[in-house]
Amino acid sequence: MAARTLTPPDTRVAVGVDLGGTHVRAALVDARGTIRARAEERTEATAGPDRVLAQIKRLTDAILADAPEEVVGIGVSTPGPVDTIAGVAKNIPTLAGFVGYPLRAELQKQYPFPVILENDGIAAAVGEWRFGAGRGLDNIVYVTISTGIGGGVIADGRVLRGRMGMAGHIGHMSIAPDGALCPCGGRGCFEAYGSGTALAARARMAAVGCGDTVLGRDGGGIDGRSVFAAARDGDRLANQLVDEEAEILGRGITSLLHIFSPDIVVVGGGLSEEFDRLQPGLRSYVATFAMPAFRDVNVVKAALGQNSGLVGSAALALLADAAREER
Repeated sequence: MAARTLTPPDTRVAVGVDLGGTHVRAALVDARGTIRARAEERTEATAGPDRVLAQIKRLTDAILADAPEEVVGIGVSTPGPVDTIAGVAKNIPTLAGFVGYPLRAELQKQYPFPVILENDGIAAAVGEWRFGAGRGLDNIVYVTISTGIGGGVIADGRVLRGRMGMAGHIGHMSIAPDGALCPCGGRGCFEAYGSGTALAARARMAAVGCGDTVLGRDGGGIDGRSVFAAARDGDRLANQLVDEEAEILGRGITSLLHIFSPDIVVVGGGLSEEFDRLQPGLRSYVATFAMPAFRDVNVVKAALGQNSGLVGSAALALLADAAREER
């Protein structure tokens, strides 16, 4: 069942949808970036497009039930690769059946207002740029660390989209040649080492035969959350795994600093909830291995938390509506 929250009404509103490999979230957002209503469910990631689109419709219907004003559009953020120009999901590794799928056209059939489709990392970058940690800055790199790793870039005050709107797939830059297999089919990707999924896999392997760790004890499951919980309780292996995760993230972010020269790097996604524990090791890596001119760039936690993509995708719908009015 979708969980819903409401806040007091305001002016112009749009729907934001954040489609992820773990959760589907929907929110009603006004022009000031305020979330008026919000709902979410776990993604039926292996069930195919029809079931996932039914989830999106169910969640949006829930938040629109109390919408006080006319909704000007819906912005949908999704993992990539997705051709946002044509509106086609090219091949999303974390969602079964989304191969060459006309996502925007299928969504548009369900709604009377315009549908905007955006890569999830870019949408979250827009959210943090307009209303969050990057507000007022012209150069931002957003890194989301969750089931996978994604990102988005604001360069010189403009959203960097690239060919087919597919820029920002930072999770698939190589940090270990001939390294671990990634869900994308490549090897050595940032995502294959630094994602929450990769951390959990490393923890499960490391816990086998390690008698002095609580990880996996008595058959308990091991995921990223349990690794950080054990680390807080002083578990030696868990702390080693967390330190290794911080170094991996530092390695990837150092490359992003050199490529994009941002004013700030914003870290979001599920693992960002543990940012305070990761930040010292991450900053230490940057301070050691980044070129001196890049070492003073701040790496911060997303101000909008898990709502960066929701607010950003709605903001894109609001911006598109404003552009239509100007024309």
